[in-house]
Amino acid sequence: MRWEDFAASAPDLASLGEKRFERSGLCLVGTLRTDGSPRISPVEPYLAAGHLFLGMMPNSRKALDLLRDPRLVVHSVTADREGTEGDFKLYGRAVDVRDQALRDVYADAVQAKIDWRPTDPYHLFSVDIESAGYVVFGDLRHGLAWDPVRGLRRLPIAED
Repeated sequence: MRWEDFAASAPDLASLGEKRFERSGLCLVGTLRTDGSPRISPVEPYLAAGHLFLGMMPNSRKALDLLRDPRLVVHSVTADREGTEGDFKLYGRAVDVRDQALRDVYADAVQAKIDWRPTDPYHLFSVDIESAGYVVFGDLRHGLAWDPVRGLRRLPIAED
């Protein structure tokens, strides 16, 4: 499901995720290497035209991973060891974006945000969201999870 559909289904959770992405301008993307072991890489996420876009350098390892096996996790950057800033995760699949109109939307979003425009060649993916979660630790300890079957639910977070 595209970002806009996820946001319509779980607006509060999507808002938390968007704020986490906006705060740092980065996310971590987990992919699978050819041997099945995990790879984690920083990526700049962009929300535009109802999509969560991930742009990558041509033939980067993470892009080649996704072209071979589109399963991924997108994780907000966490810099607070106490976990009080919130931890947002999306699970799903990367969709290779070849449509020039969508590539132009992405390039426009990048240029508007950082005054730089990507030029071909580069890889562009849209995230097909299958599930999501958000966890906060510390005094405000709480968790949320979402998937299209069970919807949004609160999670019990164990005390340390």
